[in-house]
Amino acid sequence: MLWLKKSGLIAATLLITACATTAATPPKDRDPRDPWEPFNRQVHSFNMAADRAVVRPVARGYQRVTPSPVRTGVRNFFTNLRSPVVIVNKLLQGRPGESLEHFERFFINSIYGIGGIFDLASKGDMPAHEADLGMTLATWGWEESRFLMLPFLGPSTLRDSAGFYGDSFVNPIWRQVRGQQGYALLGLNIVQLRAGLLPLDAQMEAAFDDYIFLRDGFLQRRQFQLHGDDAELPDYDAFLDDEDWDDWE
Repeated sequence: MLWLKKSGLIAATLLITACATTAATPPKDRDPRDPWEPFNRQVHSFNMAADRAVVRPVARGYQRVTPSPVRTGVRNFFTNLRSPVVIVNKLLQGRPGESLEHFERFFINSIYGIGGIFDLASKGDMPAHEADLGMTLATWGWEESRFLMLPFLGPSTLRDSAGFYGDSFVNPIWRQVRGQQGYALLGLNIVQLRAGLLPLDAQMEAAFDDYIFLRDGFLQRRQFQLHGDDAELPDYDAFLDDEDWDDWE
């Protein structure tokens, strides 16, 4: 798979560049969740350049020419296609009841919703669940993990990156890619996911530091997925009262 070899070469190049700049950022000043910040920033810069050059223009074109009902059907299709990942991980987390509930959704939408294009399960008030191997590993005890920015894939953690690799054996799209097929399906999924994030572009552009904005937003969302209402959210009051802000006055 040539594209995987190219991705590995790019990642290696980014790693070498990041290692050369690590000394420029004193470790004591780094967020404890992000000790690899120099490397992560290099990867983030690469991802942003690729997004501006290719992914975002294609996503904008997709949104402009594709009617809303069609975009909804495409989103439903890919959400349904990912169901095996949820079903398996709910079992691994010791939640067979939730796994069965999601299997029922998958069955109804796949058979009667024409492959998931129509989300009939939601109209029938059937509960939906979210799970992946990263969440499963957190359930097993790997709760804290270092932030890691992945080439092309974006924000993650060391734990969630390992989880993504494991889930790829269950996810139908990535199983096709492993067999050197399904690239068109993967491309469409990337485009429709990026189109759904277009409303956030203005916030990213307005952010003082788009890397921190993306990192903190991802980690906060992940904490909520893992712990729900018990997730520890940032202390914004303390952040705004920080005496370091005096340096900007």
